Amino acid sequence: MILVFVAGLTSFLSPCVLPLVPGYLSLISGVGLEELKAPQAQLMRRVMVNSIVFILGFSVVFIALGLAATGVGQVLGIYKNTIARIAGVVIILFGLHLTGIFKIKALYTDARLHHVKGSSTPIGAFVIGFAFAFGWTPCLGPILSGVLAVAAEESTLLKGALLLAIYSLGLAVPFLLTALLMERFLKFYSRFRSHMHALEVASGGLLIALGVLLVSGRFTMISNWLSFLNRFAL
Repeated sequence: MILVFVAGLTSFLSPCVLPLVPGYLSLISGVGLEELKAPQAQLMRRVMVNSIVFILGFSVVFIALGLAATGVGQVLGIYKNTIARIAGVVIILFGLHLTGIFKIKALYTDARLHHVKGSSTPIGAFVIGFAFAFGWTPCLGPILSGVLAVAAEESTLLKGALLLAIYSLGLAVPFLLTALLMERFLKFYSRFRSHMHALEVASGGLLIALGVLLVSGRFTMISNWLSFLNRFAL
């Protein structure tokens, strides 16, 4: 669960999400960036309510994907080892894509649903969040695929849904902090953007390691290692 939460944080810091966060907040609040830097109390309430509903919108999609991944994993349980190895190969390819060793053009597809218009109402914010999840799935694909591969290994649908809920939470926490502290976010982004490539390379390396564990049938090493750390901490 810790790794999945970190995957959500990493997705937020990706080049297809982080630079556009101010635009999304402007879209769901109905005001410009300058007003978001120093919002009045009434505007701040609207921004926070709509941000939470926006998060619910993309969470619904990701949790549904988690349910589907777990369901397929259960139905095809007899072929679980083979599927895990195939998933591992795909994740390794995605990891190589993030490191820049080679690029998968399909993951640069611009599917952000530009026809979805802004709205300052909670319903509009939910629709935009829903569109966000579908529109950016190709770009989030490398990291999201790793999370879905983990969900497919779960024994129950509830566990698969929970993992994707935690992934969504990893995206949600920094999004809410940005809504609260827009001016500080802009200062942070101006310093952080020069490190985005390094983050992508590091994320790619982690995905390659995850893929190798799946291909080699040693995926349970992660849970054993985390259990050991937990016992050590206690």
